[in-house]
Amino acid sequence: MSAKIKTGRHRIHGPPSGSRGGAHERFPGYDGPCGRAGLRRQAAARQDENARRLQTSRRQRADDRLRLRLPQRRQAAKAPRPHLRGGERLKRERETDRDRGELQERSAITFRRFLDEWVDRYRGQGHRGFRETTREEYRRLIGAYAHRYFPASLKLADVTTYTLARFVDWLADEEAQGKSLGDRTIANATIPLRAALATAKREGLIRHNPAQGLTLPPRQEIDSDEIKVFTPEHLAAVIGHAPGRHRLLLELLAATGLRISEAIALQRLHVQLEGEPEVCVRRALVRGRIEPPKTKHGRREVRLPDSLAAKLRAHLAVQPDQDSTAILFPNESGTPLEPSNLRPRVLKPLVSQAGAPWAGFHTFRHTFASLHLRRGTNLLQLSRALGHHSPAFTLTRYTHLLPGDEAPALDVWGA
Repeated sequence: MSAKIKTGRHRIHGPPSGSRGGAHERFPGYDGPCGRAGLRRQAAARQDENARRLQTSRRQRADDRLRLRLPQRRQAAKAPRPHLRGGERLKRERETDRDRGELQERSAITFRRFLDEWVDRYRGQGHRGFRETTREEYRRLIGAYAHRYFPASLKLADVTTYTLARFVDWLADEEAQGKSLGDRTIANATIPLRAALATAKREGLIRHNPAQGLTLPPRQEIDSDEIKVFTPEHLAAVIGHAPGRHRLLLELLAATGLRISEAIALQRLHVQLEGEPEVCVRRALVRGRIEPPKTKHGRREVRLPDSLAAKLRAHLAVQPDQDSTAILFPNESGTPLEPSNLRPRVLKPLVSQAGAPWAGFHTFRHTFASLHLRRGTNLLQLSRALGHHSPAFTLTRYTHLLPGDEAPALDVWGA
């Protein structure tokens, strides 16, 4: 019986050994006999196997891509990120300032608005305070230059050294200004900005003062800026042709080196004509205001030659009823003279007639210094007479007026 079962036509475990299989070929999922039901199960099993193979293939490709990208991701993670590094640095700085109690919130005030508000309340830093004439000059410089260049939307906290450097470049641009501004004009235009930004830092509106790193560009010196002085012929012609009521004033300027603002502010009490004649400088008329000298060096006494002292005595004798506080050189109404009127009406015609149209009131001061240097006056004494803060400044200012370019030969064995 076992032989019949072994050689029978229908075998329980599949087709005869050595057959090609056909529909009865073994494959995963085959679990039944042939026939329609077996074929359906065979087809379903094939679909499941194909789906598993596809899913396995996709998972394998994903794993391969991940293995390829992982080194790149690690390298990218190690690469520096400037925007994140800057943000982290600012965050650490704010946290440090917070821990120290020095955290300053970003100010929303605009730069131009702060300048206008600052110039109205500024009181200066020195013990001398802040002169109103200086305030007016700062206000003029801010309106003439800062308001023209800086946009109204620029925040105070956004002003940088680069911003200020471009402002200086704009000042030095002859095309932008319509003319060539001198080095002193450019430097003066930055003075109120430097002072305002220093105040903003002290008041906690900005963390750093960007003006501290600002430098003015070096430019080639112009020969025309060199100080010019009257020749003896020029000086004699100017004073000789001066009208009688202004001649003594011009003589005083030439003989004392006073500034025109100091000379027109002199009172009768400032002229000492007894003993050794001298004039005492105690104040100046600046833009319509009588003010004391800017520094202690401006308060000084300057010796008068005897010839000029005699003319001043005669000048004072003409008006004996005047008290000691009366103006020494008044106008017709008894008030101080105005340089803006004297310059075009009196001085300019005189210097043009004398052949020195370039001269101004300060030329008398330069000529005074030049004559003293030619006569070998002690530099310290000259500096005091001019009201300079140091002899070094006087030497720097007038070094080109010194006679001779080289020191003379010295015979140390001579008698």
